Amino acid sequence: MAAITSAGIGSGLDVNGLVTQLVEAEGSSTTNRLNKQEADVQAKLSAMGTLKGAVSSFQSAVSSMRFSSFFNSNILTSSNPEVFTASGSSKTTGSYSIEVLDIAQSQKLASKAFSDTADVIGTGTLTFQFGEFDGAAFTANPDKAIKSVTISAGDSSLAGIRDAVNEAGIGVTASIVDDGSGQRLVFSSDDSGKANSLKITVTDSDGNHTDSASGLSQLAYDPEAAVGSGNNMTETLAAKDASLKVNGLAITRSSNTITGVIDGITLNLTGKSNGSPSTLSISKDTSNALESVKKFVEEYNSLRGTIDSLGKYDAETGEKGILLGDSTLRSISSQIRNVMGNAVSGINSSYNSLASIGMKTERDGTLTLDEAKLTKALAEDPISVGKIFGVEGVPSDSLVEMAGYKKATQAGTYAVNINQMATHGVLAGSAASSLTIDDNNDNFSLKIDSKQSATIHLTQKTYASYEELAVEMQSQINGDTALKDAGVSVAVTFNTDHFEITSDAYGSYSKVELTSADINTASTLGLTVAAGTDGVDVAGTIGGEDATGSGRYLTSSAGDSEGLKLEITGGSTGDRGNVVFSRGVADRLYDLTGQFLSFDGVFSSATTELNKKVNFISDQRQQLTDRLNIIETRYRNQFAKLDALMGKMQATSNFLVQQLSGLSA
Repeated sequence: MAAITSAGIGSGLDVNGLVTQLVEAEGSSTTNRLNKQEADVQAKLSAMGTLKGAVSSFQSAVSSMRFSSFFNSNILTSSNPEVFTASGSSKTTGSYSIEVLDIAQSQKLASKAFSDTADVIGTGTLTFQFGEFDGAAFTANPDKAIKSVTISAGDSSLAGIRDAVNEAGIGVTASIVDDGSGQRLVFSSDDSGKANSLKITVTDSDGNHTDSASGLSQLAYDPEAAVGSGNNMTETLAAKDASLKVNGLAITRSSNTITGVIDGITLNLTGKSNGSPSTLSISKDTSNALESVKKFVEEYNSLRGTIDSLGKYDAETGEKGILLGDSTLRSISSQIRNVMGNAVSGINSSYNSLASIGMKTERDGTLTLDEAKLTKALAEDPISVGKIFGVEGVPSDSLVEMAGYKKATQAGTYAVNINQMATHGVLAGSAASSLTIDDNNDNFSLKIDSKQSATIHLTQKTYASYEELAVEMQSQINGDTALKDAGVSVAVTFNTDHFEITSDAYGSYSKVELTSADINTASTLGLTVAAGTDGVDVAGTIGGEDATGSGRYLTSSAGDSEGLKLEITGGSTGDRGNVVFSRGVADRLYDLTGQFLSFDGVFSSATTELNKKVNFISDQRQQLTDRLNIIETRYRNQFAKLDALMGKMQATSNFLVQQLSGLSA
């Protein structure tokens, strides 16, 4: 009789192999189902990423087209770039005669020659004042404050003074030039123009503040003083204004950058005309607009192709797109088609739709472009083409400007009515009685638009007129560091018999308050510690709806015009005409795609739901693992008992074999 044999311990069964196969068989169907579900979800996540990328690319294509002015750009041509160049954009085309008579330059002052840059000059204080010298009198620039630089012993050399002035950042650049006769310290005003000439007064530690023989006073420069007695530097270059003629009209500016002469155009002067006028030609530039529209068509077709590929179904082959039937895909597709198909209101022109400028939708949903038709439209009426794509707000009143809008703002024509004009905050003093500034009335401080100044110091002297003193006050207030850093400024005028300090800002936050003053300021200048009259905000309605005023800005807060923001730059109260507001295709598509791509948009919602499914599948895998572990434990217990039983049977078999063998013998 053959013995029962096995390769294993006890029973000889391959328990590990049997249990593994049984457990795998138990979980295989569920594992396969979860694998398929996860693969489907991951494929949809990848497809969402592809779709999001296509939407983002399309948004980039429409971004530059959302402003109608993009379609009204110009080509600016200077007939002589060595005389001037031009930049900007004008609403009109044509040519201008430009004759540059003189270019602006900064004043430069040179000291006498010194043997070495390490030569000690002196200590004390250098005080710089900006203004204009007409050959007889120096008039301070009201928009620039007097600035002082302290020269200590460590800064007293020629090089030290140069570095101290440059580090002070006061609008003056110092340099040292070796002209062959020695080292000269040169001061240059950073800004060009006659009104930015320099007057330099010195407080010299040697007690003599005007002599040219020794000490810091060697650097004094008062153009009204005698040479060698406070007029101790040499003017190597005089400050000059730019002078030119535009179509025969004389123009003067302090800078070589000329704005405000030709609407929307900046002229950059580079040299003199020398008696021969040059020409600025302004013509329409349609190349950028044409390329942008072509890019728009290209990106739209690319997006359309992505949408069709992801949502397709081929009845013949049964092939399906990954996002077939997906609600996000359907929503994006339908909303974009709606914007493309809707008419643009507010355009009184034959060019008022995509079709009118050569854009056609084919049967497969793609766009085609007739470039010749678009080129003709851009040449004939670029403003209307701009309205087809971009946002446009056209007020009928020249003193009303569109300053902004919101997504909620609807296209339409909105009447503008002003109940109250915006005003400045102003502090009006009482009658002034003295032109002399001394220790008892030279200091005061104030708040401008709720921003506190440091102590304002007026130059002690007897002024020639109250107007000159007003210039000094304005210059010192506007030069205050705290006020400059806060971006606030004032205008100071002398009105009949009193000073008025007016904030440059408009509205309820425009305020002027004198917070401290010397003992005689009230009696001599008529200025007492007090708050002035606050400004008021513009008030009125837009489209018959109440609007919120802030300074000169009026913003509609309700109705179809909600969010429309207008700047009322002047005029009077009452009916101010209307604003025709239109939103073109590119503007609406930019907003729409922005909503899709936002942190709480459809892509965010869709990917959140898909990631939830991934997490759910992960949870199911864990539950399966836990269940299979329990099953494996049960199988191992059962096989352990079987193994023990078969071990006993093997022992019995061996005994019987031995006994039978003995009987046979």
